[in-house]
Amino acid sequence: MPDLDSPPGVLFLCVHNAGRSQMALGWFNHLAGDRAVAWSGGSEPATEVNPAAIEAMAEVGIDITRELPKPWTDEIVRAADVVVTMGCGDACPLFPGKRYEDWELEDPAGQSLAAVRPIRDEIGRRVRELLVSLAVTVG
Repeated sequence: MPDLDSPPGVLFLCVHNAGRSQMALGWFNHLAGDRAVAWSGGSEPATEVNPAAIEAMAEVGIDITRELPKPWTDEIVRAADVVVTMGCGDACPLFPGKRYEDWELEDPAGQSLAAVRPIRDEIGRRVRELLVSLAVTVG
């Protein structure tokens, strides 16, 4: 049950925490500001964020260069009100009582900037919908 006195928390998970989940985190922080909190993680974190994802997000004025791929932790999963999974399958954690959403999105790994743009835009659309469902005003 979410704590009504604290902002809602969302965890974005994918395998490498280098593309989809990083773009989702960037969109979320950009749109929600301090009205909600988000984290991202991966089951097998990469060594760096996908350069095409960084460039694609920069095109819409969102800087994700300070982010680093990292593993998810049980503590972060427990802290989240919503867990959004993106292609991590059985590696993604399942905790009873959590709200889960599985976003089927193409993996931007190894893709050109032109191929990453529609993925970025779809993630932005879904993050907006998620924020509306959480009653978070989009800034």
